[in-house]
Amino acid sequence: MIITEGLWAHNLLVEHDVFIDTFLWCPEAAYADEARKRAVELAPRAHLAYQVSERTLARISERDKPDGLFSIAQLPTWEPQDVQLGESSLIMVADGMKIPGNLGTLIRTLDAAGADCLVLTNRRTRLTHPKVFRASQGMILTMPVVDFERTEDAIAWLQPNKVNVYLADTDDAKSYRSFDYSLTRTSFVLGSERYGIPKPWYKMGCERVFIPMLGSAD
Repeated sequence: MIITEGLWAHNLLVEHDVFIDTFLWCPEAAYADEARKRAVELAPRAHLAYQVSERTLARISERDKPDGLFSIAQLPTWEPQDVQLGESSLIMVADGMKIPGNLGTLIRTLDAAGADCLVLTNRRTRLTHPKVFRASQGMILTMPVVDFERTEDAIAWLQPNKVNVYLADTDDAKSYRSFDYSLTRTSFVLGSERYGIPKPWYKMGCERVFIPMLGSAD
């Protein structure tokens, strides 16, 4: 279950027909007429719906102005067999990611790049963390996420699907522009913020890629 706050988040819940377990509505905290219209639509859709005071909403909300809208909704889940890969599918693998804001930003970036799915393994943060939802701009609701417990499990899924794997590692690496990704299934592997990419990925003999930097910042 995930927490959603504000008009933009609830618009996404409606757009993608997400199951809402509990909906809280505070008319006094609404800043837009659209929020009031949305509340009328959301209340009958939710399993449970309550009208609450401004004081109650302030106690539970992490946002300064959530437009009087607060919900607990069900995060969509995907299994590996749910992901349909085309000839030129794009997959991102995040192995050992720890910071929820980073994970949300990655999901938002994958949406912008038209990626097919995100593969997680050795995950160190929960997908239901509020910062994941906010940093992803709600794209956690639409971007398929396949979650593996071990690195080896992710590799075992990629290999039979004939996915070309590239490691995001600056050591002995080539510019990502050096390769042709057309008509091939492509995966880029990111490691954890602190420890980098786990050793099993290097045993595959994958190419290493980096993004060229014109400046001097690390």
